[in-house]
Amino acid sequence: MESGSSDDAPGASMDNPSHLRESLLLKRSTTSISENEFSCHCCYEILVNPTTLTCGHNFCRHCLALWWESSHKNECPECREKWEGFPKINILLRDAMDKLFSDVIQQRTTQIQENPRISRSLLAFQRYGDNLGQSGTTQKKGTGFFFSGVLTALTCVTVVVLVYHWSRAAVDQRDPLITKPVVRWTPEEVASWLDNLGAWAQLYRAPFQQENVNGRLLLMLGDEELINPPYSINNQAHRRAVLAELDRLKTLGVKPPQNLWEYKDANAGKSLFLLYALKRSPRLTLFYLYLFDYSETFLPFLHTCCPSAAHVDPSVESSFLSTQLVPSWRQWAEFLVKYLLLPYQLIAEFAWDWLSVHYWTSRFIIVNTMLLSVLETCTLWRLWTRAAIRSLPDKMWSHLREMLSQGFVFALLWPFIPQFVCNCLFYWGLYFSPIINIDKVVQQLMHPEPQAP
Repeated sequence: MESGSSDDAPGASMDNPSHLRESLLLKRSTTSISENEFSCHCCYEILVNPTTLTCGHNFCRHCLALWWESSHKNECPECREKWEGFPKINILLRDAMDKLFSDVIQQRTTQIQENPRISRSLLAFQRYGDNLGQSGTTQKKGTGFFFSGVLTALTCVTVVVLVYHWSRAAVDQRDPLITKPVVRWTPEEVASWLDNLGAWAQLYRAPFQQENVNGRLLLMLGDEELINPPYSINNQAHRRAVLAELDRLKTLGVKPPQNLWEYKDANAGKSLFLLYALKRSPRLTLFYLYLFDYSETFLPFLHTCCPSAAHVDPSVESSFLSTQLVPSWRQWAEFLVKYLLLPYQLIAEFAWDWLSVHYWTSRFIIVNTMLLSVLETCTLWRLWTRAAIRSLPDKMWSHLREMLSQGFVFALLWPFIPQFVCNCLFYWGLYFSPIINIDKVVQQLMHPEPQAP
């Protein structure tokens, strides 16, 4: 028994010193740890979300983001060695820091979250990393990138060929009166203009031809001349329609465009500006129409999207006159609500009204407005979830400045852009924008941008 107990005692005496030695070493190492050994070499405080670079140095995540935003260099702030890829948080070191200095880490994290400048820098740094990852993924998929480029090239060739074909086919169908001054109209062209007013206007074609009325004489006609022989337009609605159209001819100097394609031929640069501006900023574009194209484009647009509640005669001349009336306060109220909240719905309603004239074009526009509405909703949702209301005025100002500069460039360049180039840009923006926006919507829904840290 004594020998057994003596055998057990040395074993215990051999084990206990080893456990004691390990606990003493652990305690000594723990007590010897100081904050200076885990400090960032940028802010010289405890590391928060420590990020390890390729060179091995560690920095606070926000310090690295501030350094990158100010220098725009992907290099270490200490040794200036460039890092590879996108730096990530050292999870093991972060967990250890949270256990050793939990109070300090919590306090510093609160201060960082309350600083808007740091939040913006972190968001920009994360976006840089996301774009870097997407470009890296694209480079890895060399075959997909190649076929994407081939598809884009084929699409461009298709647009050029179609525009060339459509341009040649439309030469004979194009109405020259939309670009020819009224004072130079021949009697035959005056009769053609009268026929375009509607079936009712053909009743008065013979007197105009008998009097050999050309463009100059047409501009001199008034209410007294129209009601008396030889014209004898006794129908008050018909006479008002002719006078209203004459007023438009006197104001414009040419025949007003009756559809989208005539408007494009008469205003190549303006149509391009409206097409691209409606995609980027529909509210600013509608305001532009209100200021510079009120009677010709804005009033028909408003009456189409927000019709009057009063009963209107469905005849051609009455429907024309109704688009020239001063909108009621109910129409203005409805328009302003849609203008502020649902601007793309206004465009869709206008395109829907033109389905009988532009069948496929109207459908392309309606689909495009739906996609743009989804993109705008995603943008507003990101602003709400990120609580980035403080940065909203800066973004609005930058967007307004971009739109004004875009309009200024269009105003300078559109007189010098060849018609064929305008047609290519117009058809590309009109028919291929929905395809591009589908890809954008899929990216927004499948790969939303990360939240700000």
